[in-house]
Amino acid sequence: MTNTNTQATSVFPTRILYTMVRVGNLGRSISFYKNAFGMRELRRETFTDARFTLVFMGYGDAGLQPTVELTWNWDNDKYTHGTGYGHIALGVEDIYATCAHLKKMGVTITRAPGPMMNAPDETTHKETIAFLKDPDGYNIELIETPKGN
Repeated sequence: MTNTNTQATSVFPTRILYTMVRVGNLGRSISFYKNAFGMRELRRETFTDARFTLVFMGYGDAGLQPTVELTWNWDNDKYTHGTGYGHIALGVEDIYATCAHLKKMGVTITRAPGPMMNAPDETTHKETIAFLKDPDGYNIELIETPKGN
């Protein structure tokens, strides 16, 4: 069968859809991502026969922007993290204010806000970053991205 479409179709993905993490307590995780980062629940899918629920958290239209998929397997409340997992990165306008907000919530900041160390070119790569853990121990990196950037 010949493709009669005159536009070429790319064989490469065109965007990131979501990052999935398994969570031990769905309500706790939804609350964390909502209250710590201002995300909202965009979509929920419950698979009763398979005993799991998916909740997609994010900032805008899940069809246009990447989301975080919280996967809750009803019969498992603990997971181990492999050494290959890195982190989820989130942009924030004021990293110091965000970290102060998170500390008031009781979130442990594992790397205080500060400049990216060992950047290859200090004149062009001066990101301010911080790290923390979500309730299931997943690493989250905050990167200061002031308005307009």
